[in-house]
Amino acid sequence: MAAPGVRTVGRVSSFLGKCGNCSSSINTVTSQLSRQVLSRRICVSSALHRKNLAAAGPEKFSVEYIQKQVEEYNIGKRHLANMMGEDPENFSQEDIDRSITYLFPSGLFEKKARPIMKHPDEIFPRQRAIQWGEDRRPFHFLFYTGKQAYYTLMHELFGKILNIEKHQDRLRAKGLFSKDVKQITLGTSRWLLKEELDVLLVETISADDYNRFIQLMERLLSLPYSATEEEFVLRYRQQLEAQSRKQMVPQLEKDERGVAFSTSEGRRKTSNSSVVLRDSGSGRITVNGQEYLHYFSVLQDREQLMFPLQFMGMLGRFDLECTVSGGGRSSQAGALRLAISQALLSFLSEGEIENMRQAGLLTPDPRVRERKKPGQEGARKKFTWKKR
Repeated sequence: MAAPGVRTVGRVSSFLGKCGNCSSSINTVTSQLSRQVLSRRICVSSALHRKNLAAAGPEKFSVEYIQKQVEEYNIGKRHLANMMGEDPENFSQEDIDRSITYLFPSGLFEKKARPIMKHPDEIFPRQRAIQWGEDRRPFHFLFYTGKQAYYTLMHELFGKILNIEKHQDRLRAKGLFSKDVKQITLGTSRWLLKEELDVLLVETISADDYNRFIQLMERLLSLPYSATEEEFVLRYRQQLEAQSRKQMVPQLEKDERGVAFSTSEGRRKTSNSSVVLRDSGSGRITVNGQEYLHYFSVLQDREQLMFPLQFMGMLGRFDLECTVSGGGRSSQAGALRLAISQALLSFLSEGEIENMRQAGLLTPDPRVRERKKPGQEGARKKFTWKKR
């Protein structure tokens, strides 16, 4: 459509060009027609610059947008606290969750479909900062590796290892090197998982990359003077002490002879047990007044009874007076194992308590015998079906 319009303009200008008085009108008409043609061309080409939403990837949220969401969250929190009759200044996230559950009860099975009110930092995922300037050149020299944050971390970690080794060499040259130095107290902590490291780096790394990171961290910990980088190491460790603090530790008592002892109870199915664990003993164990070797004739039951002491390396240290009733021999051994594990907590540190928790020694076994169902031969078994 544009080409015929241009030819028309040329014909009009050549025809009216013979008239000298119409020269100004010719220029005006020509400019107007050319503007129309150009505008028509621009409108046609605008479809070529339409945004491809499918290839745009995840939506990016600006800093201003996040700040606005934070302001709205704070306002909503104050309104919610006033509705519930609470103090807005001391209204925690747990109070918000409880209020939302009370005001908007939902029977939806999927938790993600239920109404929530969380801080925008928990709702909106972390985003990478701008990686390049106005000249389209990247800021960092590791940009083209595709894993800038990961290789930056590995580069920093290896640099710290070299610095520690140089420090150790200088001490050796001066004759001041010693292996009896303070080590990093990892306590009851673990390395960050691969998924947690991905979130921290805002990058997706492979399993091999994660293994190389753990190997390099273990190499740093193997150095005698690794305590100089304790803050850096603990940054990539997850503490596990919170769960062990929830365990109820029996109070340590002393008898008339000054011997420390602790008592505890345990249950398994229909069996109930109680244990008195005395320190500085000879390793004697009695169950209902009998030696445990005579009371438990099955080897597996005796192993269940002794496993907490064997796991903590305390065989032969304590005298145990056990009382058990109800159930069979297997459930009685399980009840005594739980009672002994609970009584041992009074003599252990927090780290050792966490090790027992992870081994499953402090977790009660909730399994019980399943009842017989009406119309069936047993709890699960059905009657044999006969056609006639």
